[in-house]
Amino acid sequence: MNVFTFIKMILQLSKSVFFLIRKIGKFTKIKPIVFMVIFSSLLLSGCVKYDLGVNFNSTNNGELVQHIKLSEKITIFSSDYLSQWLKTLEQRARQLAGSTERISPSEIVVKIPFTSAKELQEKFTGFFNTRTDEDGNGSGISNITSTLVAEDTNFFLFSRNHLVYDLDLRSLAMLTTKGDSSIVNLDFSLQTPWGVKNIENDENAIQPEKHGNQLLWTIKAGAINHVEVVFWLPNFVGIGTLLIIGFVWLGLYLRYTFLPNPSIQLTAKKD
Repeated sequence: MNVFTFIKMILQLSKSVFFLIRKIGKFTKIKPIVFMVIFSSLLLSGCVKYDLGVNFNSTNNGELVQHIKLSEKITIFSSDYLSQWLKTLEQRARQLAGSTERISPSEIVVKIPFTSAKELQEKFTGFFNTRTDEDGNGSGISNITSTLVAEDTNFFLFSRNHLVYDLDLRSLAMLTTKGDSSIVNLDFSLQTPWGVKNIENDENAIQPEKHGNQLLWTIKAGAINHVEVVFWLPNFVGIGTLLIIGFVWLGLYLRYTFLPNPSIQLTAKKD
């Protein structure tokens, strides 16, 4: 159960309201779509604020950070479900050696560490794509797909990383207005020590905003979103190994250059 599972409940609520609106429309001269737009704009717009960030410190150290904030509008409808959903997030984070911080009853920060690009991909898949009975009951949420592919090429002292993130939110189109006001406001960010190069070779690629060494993408609800980047990271294991070799070589050099040869000292003692 992830953040999009919670959106499923909201979608089901909106469908029920839409059915009721259609009934009302039969007895009024106002078209049902007018009621639906008013309902989405006033009640559901921006009810979920979701920030997903990937922070790389080095080749062997990073953190997947999720900041989820729900508006008071939606907590009114299902406080019991919300409480259970947040507990499920905490349990899943612990299973992946992560941690959670409850900022408020409707706001939570989830942090999941990783030690390589491969582990990032595995933990992302484990957290977001693990299906439960509630996820697969035939609702439109099953059409939401989220995939992250991370690859790295090690050059001993440095590593070249290639990351691709795809998110299909077309099933949320019914709850997205012309002004891009949506049920969920989602941002994806990537931060590295040496900056990131954005690649736009896909028709669904979205433009990021740059904030220092961080790139921030605003995800579009009701559309396919594609993020692709390349970046370099320091390999502290390789750098540490090189330093150890350097210190050993320096010690041997000093020993046999500036100090007496041990074999000569032994010969002198025998004489």
